[in-house]
Amino acid sequence: MTTTYDVCIVGGGVAGLSAATFTARHGLKTLVLDSGESILRRNAHLENFPGFPGGVNARLLLEMMADQAEDAGADRLTAEVVSVSHARDDGTDSAAGTDSDLADGRFAVETSDGAEYTADYVVAATKNAVGYLDVDGVGIVDRGKAFVDTDERGRTGVDGLYAAGRLAEKPHQAVVCAGHGAEVAVTLLEDDDRPFYHDWVTPDGYFTDRGRELPPGCEEIDADERDRREQGSLDTMTDYFAEHHPDPQETHPSLREESE
Repeated sequence: MTTTYDVCIVGGGVAGLSAATFTARHGLKTLVLDSGESILRRNAHLENFPGFPGGVNARLLLEMMADQAEDAGADRLTAEVVSVSHARDDGTDSAAGTDSDLADGRFAVETSDGAEYTADYVVAATKNAVGYLDVDGVGIVDRGKAFVDTDERGRTGVDGLYAAGRLAEKPHQAVVCAGHGAEVAVTLLEDDDRPFYHDWVTPDGYFTDRGRELPPGCEEIDADERDRREQGSLDTMTDYFAEHHPDPQETHPSLREESE
């Protein structure tokens, strides 16, 4: 059985999770397929991510970002993607993008456990893995490691297929990759011909008291609702940081091999 989504994001690191939060908040049915191999899991203590002046446990940060994407409405599954290809109208897939029976603009995504999904858009947000991209027209750049050739906003040479973060040759910093994931998501929304998207919560009357309609994605809240949300955020962050994060420190794969 094939499950259909608007957006499928391959990779559950900071770029993929950031992208998922934005597409899901704007109402696109979004799936994150996360192999659990984000390089950030090897970080002992992340000390340069904005908003955490004392630093933050990197595995906790990933958990918080995953929870935020799910709260926004995204689905998240632990799975390794083995193929992204053009979907056929009969539900099968093909690496060739010129056959007359290809489903218009739709991608087929297959995981190692045999699950199949289709999506109008795919965001590739793995670190340097590209072997699963079975789509003609994707440019691969070899610089000792493989990257996907994109424009500055993450568009590849294939309509509907994007790359975000390290895979799109962004610098090897969590904050840069997270920001690029958000930028790619907003680019996707623009390419979907949706109205300009703010995703901004404003004080009551910020727009409407000036005779303006609320822009898409904006929300006005009064003082009571603002205080309620602020208290909710304080309670949430207290819960996250109440104890040491239980996930063990991960090491480089080569070190794991030596210890076996």
